[in-house]
Amino acid sequence: MEEYLPVLKQTILFSDVTDDEILSMIRCLGVKKKTYPAENYVFTAGETIEELTVLVRGALLVQRDDYWGNRSIINRILPGELFGEAYAIPGNGPMFHDVLATEDSTVLFFDVNKVMTVCSGTCPFHTRVIGNLLRALASKNRDLTRKIDHLAKRSTREKLIAYLSAESRKQNTPSFDIPFDRQQLADYLAVDRSAMSRELCRMKEEGMLRFRRSHFELLGKNQTNIT
Repeated sequence: MEEYLPVLKQTILFSDVTDDEILSMIRCLGVKKKTYPAENYVFTAGETIEELTVLVRGALLVQRDDYWGNRSIINRILPGELFGEAYAIPGNGPMFHDVLATEDSTVLFFDVNKVMTVCSGTCPFHTRVIGNLLRALASKNRDLTRKIDHLAKRSTREKLIAYLSAESRKQNTPSFDIPFDRQQLADYLAVDRSAMSRELCRMKEEGMLRFRRSHFELLGKNQTNIT
Protein backbone atom coordinates (compact mmCIF):
# COMPACT_ATOMS: atom_id res chain seq x y z
CA MET A 1 0.00 0.00 0.00
CA GLU A 2 3.00 2.34 0.35
CA GLU A 3 2.86 3.12 -3.37
CA TYR A 4 -0.47 4.86 -2.78
CA LEU A 5 0.74 7.11 0.04
CA PRO A 6 1.18 10.22 -2.17
CA VAL A 7 -2.42 9.86 -3.38
CA LEU A 8 -3.88 9.03 0.06
CA LYS A 9 -2.28 12.17 1.49
CA GLN A 10 -4.38 14.20 -0.98
CA THR A 11 -7.70 12.89 0.30
CA ILE A 12 -9.53 14.82 2.97
CA LEU A 13 -9.87 11.63 5.03
CA PHE A 14 -6.14 11.72 5.87
CA SER A 15 -5.69 15.47 6.20
CA ASP A 16 -3.05 16.26 8.89
CA VAL A 17 -2.17 12.56 9.22
CA THR A 18 1.47 11.52 8.73
CA ASP A 19 2.73 8.80 6.37
CA ASP A 20 3.48 6.43 9.25
CA GLU A 21 0.02 7.05 10.74
CA ILE A 22 -1.66 6.35 7.38
CA LEU A 23 0.22 3.07 7.03
CA SER A 24 -0.64 2.15 10.63
CA MET A 25 -4.32 2.83 9.97
CA ILE A 26 -4.28 0.80 6.76
CA ARG A 27 -2.96 -2.18 8.74
CA CYS A 28 -5.48 -1.56 11.52
CA LEU A 29 -8.47 -1.35 9.18
CA GLY A 30 -7.55 -4.20 6.86
CA VAL A 31 -7.96 -2.07 3.74
CA LYS A 32 -8.88 -3.90 0.53
CA LYS A 33 -7.76 -2.97 -2.98
CA LYS A 34 -9.76 -3.65 -6.14
CA THR A 35 -9.12 -2.79 -9.78
CA TYR A 36 -11.77 -2.03 -12.39
CA PRO A 37 -11.24 -2.00 -16.17
CA ALA A 38 -12.69 0.96 -18.06
CA GLU A 39 -16.50 0.85 -18.53
CA ASN A 40 -16.97 -1.42 -15.51
CA TYR A 41 -19.12 -0.49 -12.51
CA VAL A 42 -17.68 -0.01 -9.03
CA PHE A 43 -21.18 0.31 -7.54
CA THR A 44 -24.69 0.11 -9.01
CA ALA A 45 -27.91 1.80 -7.90
CA GLY A 46 -29.73 -0.21 -5.23
CA GLU A 47 -26.54 -1.68 -3.82
CA THR A 48 -25.87 -1.37 -0.09
CA ILE A 49 -22.29 -0.54 0.87
CA GLU A 50 -20.46 -0.60 4.19
CA GLU A 51 -17.08 0.76 3.10
CA LEU A 52 -15.53 4.15 2.51
CA THR A 53 -13.82 4.25 -0.85
CA VAL A 54 -10.83 6.22 -2.12
CA LEU A 55 -9.81 6.30 -5.78
CA VAL A 56 -6.04 5.97 -6.12
CA ARG A 57 -5.77 5.49 -9.90
CA GLY A 58 -8.00 6.23 -12.89
CA ALA A 59 -11.27 8.15 -13.06
CA LEU A 60 -14.91 7.45 -12.13
CA LEU A 61 -18.29 8.97 -12.91
CA VAL A 62 -21.14 9.09 -10.40
CA GLN A 63 -24.25 8.93 -12.60
CA ARG A 64 -27.84 7.81 -12.88
CA ASP A 65 -29.88 6.59 -15.85
CA ASP A 66 -33.65 6.91 -15.92
CA TYR A 67 -36.02 4.24 -17.25
CA TRP A 68 -35.57 5.49 -20.86
CA GLY A 69 -31.79 5.61 -20.71
CA ASN A 70 -31.35 9.36 -20.20
CA ARG A 71 -28.19 9.95 -18.21
CA SER A 72 -27.54 12.47 -15.45
CA ILE A 73 -23.98 12.92 -14.19
CA ILE A 74 -23.67 13.81 -10.52
CA ASN A 75 -19.91 14.08 -10.23
CA ARG A 76 -16.55 12.96 -11.57
CA ILE A 77 -14.12 11.31 -9.15
CA LEU A 78 -10.37 11.74 -9.61
CA PRO A 79 -7.41 10.12 -7.75
CA GLY A 80 -7.23 11.16 -4.10
CA GLU A 81 -10.98 11.68 -3.79
CA LEU A 82 -13.28 9.93 -1.33
CA PHE A 83 -16.65 8.71 -2.63
CA GLY A 84 -19.71 6.82 -1.45
CA GLU A 85 -19.27 8.02 2.13
CA ALA A 86 -22.88 9.21 2.49
CA TYR A 87 -24.15 5.72 1.64
CA ALA A 88 -21.56 3.89 3.73
CA ILE A 89 -22.69 5.49 7.01
CA PRO A 90 -24.88 2.83 8.73
CA GLY A 91 -28.62 3.31 8.22
CA ASN A 92 -28.37 5.54 5.13
CA GLY A 93 -29.91 2.96 2.78
CA PRO A 94 -28.92 1.74 -0.69
CA MET A 95 -27.09 3.65 -3.43
CA PHE A 96 -29.17 6.02 -5.57
CA HIS A 97 -26.53 6.16 -8.30
CA ASP A 98 -24.10 4.09 -10.34
CA VAL A 99 -20.34 4.59 -10.08
CA LEU A 100 -18.64 3.79 -13.40
CA ALA A 101 -14.91 3.54 -14.18
CA THR A 102 -14.23 5.66 -17.28
CA GLU A 103 -10.66 4.35 -17.47
CA ASP A 104 -8.74 1.53 -15.78
CA SER A 105 -9.05 2.35 -12.08
CA THR A 106 -7.88 1.20 -8.65
CA VAL A 107 -10.00 1.72 -5.52
CA LEU A 108 -9.19 1.23 -1.84
CA PHE A 109 -12.00 0.12 0.49
CA PHE A 110 -12.08 1.08 4.20
CA ASP A 111 -14.53 -0.64 6.55
CA VAL A 112 -16.70 2.28 7.73
CA ASN A 113 -17.51 0.65 11.08
CA LYS A 114 -13.81 0.32 11.90
CA VAL A 115 -13.14 3.89 10.73
CA MET A 116 -15.90 5.29 12.97
CA THR A 117 -14.94 3.24 16.05
CA VAL A 118 -12.02 4.73 17.97
CA CYS A 119 -9.66 1.94 18.93
CA SER A 120 -7.10 1.78 21.76
CA GLY A 121 -4.32 4.27 22.39
CA THR A 122 -2.27 2.63 19.64
CA CYS A 123 -4.15 4.84 17.14
CA PRO A 124 -4.16 8.36 18.65
CA PHE A 125 -4.69 9.83 15.16
CA HIS A 126 -7.97 7.95 14.68
CA THR A 127 -10.05 10.80 16.12
CA ARG A 128 -8.55 13.13 13.51
CA VAL A 129 -9.69 10.79 10.74
CA ILE A 130 -13.25 10.74 12.10
CA GLY A 131 -13.23 14.54 12.13
CA ASN A 132 -11.94 14.51 8.55
CA LEU A 133 -14.82 12.24 7.55
CA LEU A 134 -17.30 14.81 8.87
CA ARG A 135 -15.49 17.49 6.86
CA ALA A 136 -15.75 15.31 3.76
CA LEU A 137 -19.50 14.92 4.22
CA ALA A 138 -19.88 18.68 4.65
CA SER A 139 -17.81 19.29 1.52
CA LYS A 140 -19.97 16.93 -0.55
CA ASN A 141 -23.07 18.71 0.74
CA ARG A 142 -21.65 22.03 -0.49
CA ASP A 143 -20.90 20.49 -3.89
CA LEU A 144 -24.46 19.22 -4.23
CA THR A 145 -25.82 22.63 -3.20
CA ARG A 146 -23.64 24.22 -5.87
CA LYS A 147 -24.97 21.82 -8.50
CA ILE A 148 -28.57 22.54 -7.49
CA ASP A 149 -27.80 26.21 -8.05
CA HIS A 150 -26.57 25.43 -11.59
CA LEU A 151 -29.59 23.31 -12.45
CA ALA A 152 -32.02 25.90 -11.06
CA LYS A 153 -31.09 28.27 -13.89
CA ARG A 154 -33.69 28.41 -16.65
CA SER A 155 -31.63 28.52 -19.86
CA THR A 156 -28.61 26.58 -21.15
CA ARG A 157 -26.60 29.81 -21.17
CA GLU A 158 -27.46 30.60 -17.57
CA LYS A 159 -26.46 27.09 -16.52
CA LEU A 160 -23.14 27.39 -18.37
CA ILE A 161 -22.44 30.80 -16.84
CA ALA A 162 -23.24 29.51 -13.33
CA TYR A 163 -21.08 26.39 -13.73
CA LEU A 164 -18.07 28.07 -15.38
CA SER A 165 -18.17 30.96 -12.90
CA ALA A 166 -18.20 28.50 -9.99
CA GLU A 167 -15.26 26.56 -11.47
CA SER A 168 -13.31 29.79 -11.94
CA ARG A 169 -13.90 30.76 -8.30
CA LYS A 170 -13.10 27.25 -7.09
CA GLN A 171 -9.78 27.17 -8.97
CA ASN A 172 -9.11 30.87 -8.28
CA THR A 173 -8.27 31.64 -11.91
CA PRO A 174 -10.18 32.70 -15.06
CA SER A 175 -8.26 30.04 -17.04
CA PHE A 176 -8.97 26.46 -15.95
CA ASP A 177 -9.72 22.86 -16.94
CA ILE A 178 -13.04 21.21 -16.20
CA PRO A 179 -13.32 17.47 -15.38
CA PHE A 180 -15.85 16.73 -18.16
CA ASP A 181 -15.88 16.24 -21.90
CA ARG A 182 -18.74 17.85 -23.86
CA GLN A 183 -21.24 15.01 -23.46
CA GLN A 184 -20.44 14.64 -19.78
CA LEU A 185 -20.84 18.39 -19.24
CA ALA A 186 -24.23 18.31 -20.98
CA ASP A 187 -25.29 15.37 -18.80
CA TYR A 188 -24.04 17.15 -15.68
CA LEU A 189 -26.02 20.31 -16.48
CA ALA A 190 -29.05 18.37 -17.77
CA VAL A 191 -29.05 20.07 -21.18
CA ASP A 192 -28.94 18.94 -24.80
CA ARG A 193 -25.36 18.56 -26.02
CA SER A 194 -25.95 20.18 -29.42
CA ALA A 195 -27.78 23.14 -27.88
CA MET A 196 -25.00 23.53 -25.32
CA SER A 197 -22.29 23.47 -28.01
CA ARG A 198 -24.12 26.14 -30.00
CA GLU A 199 -24.44 28.30 -26.91
CA LEU A 200 -20.75 27.96 -26.12
CA CYS A 201 -19.90 29.05 -29.67
CA ARG A 202 -22.20 32.08 -29.32
CA MET A 203 -20.55 33.02 -26.02
CA LYS A 204 -17.15 32.70 -27.68
CA GLU A 205 -18.23 34.92 -30.59
CA GLU A 206 -19.51 37.50 -28.10
CA GLY A 207 -16.11 37.62 -26.39
CA MET A 208 -17.31 36.09 -23.12
CA LEU A 209 -14.88 33.19 -23.16
CA ARG A 210 -12.60 31.04 -25.22
CA PHE A 211 -12.11 27.31 -24.97
CA ARG A 212 -10.36 24.28 -26.39
CA ARG A 213 -11.63 20.86 -25.43
CA SER A 214 -11.93 20.90 -21.62
CA HIS A 215 -9.91 24.08 -21.09
CA PHE A 216 -11.80 27.36 -20.63
CA GLU A 217 -10.78 30.96 -20.20
CA LEU A 218 -13.33 33.49 -19.05
CA LEU A 219 -12.87 36.96 -20.57
CA GLY A 220 -13.61 40.35 -19.09
CA LYS A 221 -15.97 42.82 -20.74
CA ASN A 222 -13.13 44.78 -22.35
CA GLN A 223 -11.28 41.76 -23.71
CA THR A 224 -11.73 40.66 -27.30
CA ASN A 225 -12.12 37.06 -28.38
CA ILE A 226 -8.93 35.46 -29.71
CA THR A 227 -9.24 32.20 -31.57
